[in-house]
Amino acid sequence: MAMDIQEKRSEGVDLRERGQDADGKTIFHDGRLYMQLLVFTGAHYNLQKLRADLTKTNFCGVMYSSLHDPNGVGLLTVAEDPSFFVTELKDFLDHSMIGQYECRSDLTMIGRTYSIGYERDLKETLIHRPRRYVCNPAWPWAVWYPVRRSGEFEHLTADQRRKILMEHGGIGMAYGRSDLAHDIRLACQGLDQNDNDFVVGILGKQLHPLSAIIERMRKTQQTSRYLTNLGPFFVGHVLWQSSLSP
Repeated sequence: MAMDIQEKRSEGVDLRERGQDADGKTIFHDGRLYMQLLVFTGAHYNLQKLRADLTKTNFCGVMYSSLHDPNGVGLLTVAEDPSFFVTELKDFLDHSMIGQYECRSDLTMIGRTYSIGYERDLKETLIHRPRRYVCNPAWPWAVWYPVRRSGEFEHLTADQRRKILMEHGGIGMAYGRSDLAHDIRLACQGLDQNDNDFVVGILGKQLHPLSAIIERMRKTQQTSRYLTNLGPFFVGHVLWQSSLSP
């Protein structure tokens, strides 16, 4: 009944995410997650105090130790309502130890989950799975980076784009099935300060497979021909991680 009501909406702009059920019928979900990575540097952090501050919150997210900066940390937080980042998160930063650090705004990344139109379970794709990935204690290593596609990609036919994306996606699925690397993909058009199109997170048990999958992806058509920007990269290892809410 609810689906019938949704499908009878008046014509106009429809921002719902789309998928496809087992019968090939289009399904919708009007929700998504936002993720923001803030990177801080410039101080010797008190790990116990930082963990204690974060544990007192109800945030969904993770704090990383930076591989590139011995005095750096990265704080990734997740919310369905983007106002969280300028209200609750901002208030936390104003009153916690981490807020005393210098924010590396050049490494700030933010994006939203999205569907590609073929997903059978949109809530799983857009909400549940990304949260599980971020909060999985078995995957302490992470590589986060933005990418920008060339305009040329958008002028390809739908079939050409699909084949290019299938090549790219097939590599990711192979690494995922082997539990070597797991990806989170976020759209950031109009959100990224450097006009990138996507933010990608690669998570896993060990660092080497994360580097190896990015190396492998460089040989695909999408990366070698249709990306104009890749990075900067933030590489981190978990210092604190929220538990996954039921």
